[in-house]
Amino acid sequence: MKLDVLAFGAHPDDVELGCGATVAKEVSRGKKVGIVDLTRGELGTRGSADLRDQEAARAAEILGVVIRENLNFRDGFFTKDEMHQMEIIKRIRKFRPDIVLCNAIKDRHIDHGKGSSLVSDACFLSGLRKIETHYEGESQEAWRPSIVYHYIQWQNLEPDFVVDVSGFIQKKVDAVLAYSSQFYDPSSEEPESPISSKNFLESVTYRARDLGRLIGREHGEGFTAERYVAVDHLDHLI
Repeated sequence: MKLDVLAFGAHPDDVELGCGATVAKEVSRGKKVGIVDLTRGELGTRGSADLRDQEAARAAEILGVVIRENLNFRDGFFTKDEMHQMEIIKRIRKFRPDIVLCNAIKDRHIDHGKGSSLVSDACFLSGLRKIETHYEGESQEAWRPSIVYHYIQWQNLEPDFVVDVSGFIQKKVDAVLAYSSQFYDPSSEEPESPISSKNFLESVTYRARDLGRLIGREHGEGFTAERYVAVDHLDHLI
């Protein structure tokens, strides 16, 4: 299955938090969108890997993505080496996305920056024909996505562009809340974590509202780009 957009996250819930509304909007436009999680988030303070598997499946249903896979890399300990790059290359060549979305270029959690660099490099390597890969017994052809964008996570990085996601913020919030083990729940007996506070959950909406304010829209999601963003006409910037 060829995808229009493939979103990578170091952990289940990274995509939902970073670009969930953009994913939902692209799906509404008829685009085929998929998610690949690098780890199962097994080192998370709250919940368990098995529970997060279930939550990720539910979030994928809410967003309407056509596939979701998990590469089962070691949470906290995956590295940017050939083994990890090859697994990502196989998925890029399998799904042949035009656009790849991936983790923030730097962030509070060490896996976010690592995941960002790992996926970005794999996107380049995937276009080299002399790197041979096989998936499910079949030889794969080289494929390089047209563009790689990085969503913004914990740190308030300055975006290179902001997507108008007005009308899709509630779907993003619903997908985030599918991870009931991770986020604010006053009845939970789980240990507190940086993302389990009421303030963090509310930030999902107020950050989108603030970015929307800056672009003259109701809600927005910001991204950074590795190279210049090209437009065909001046009015495409409106």
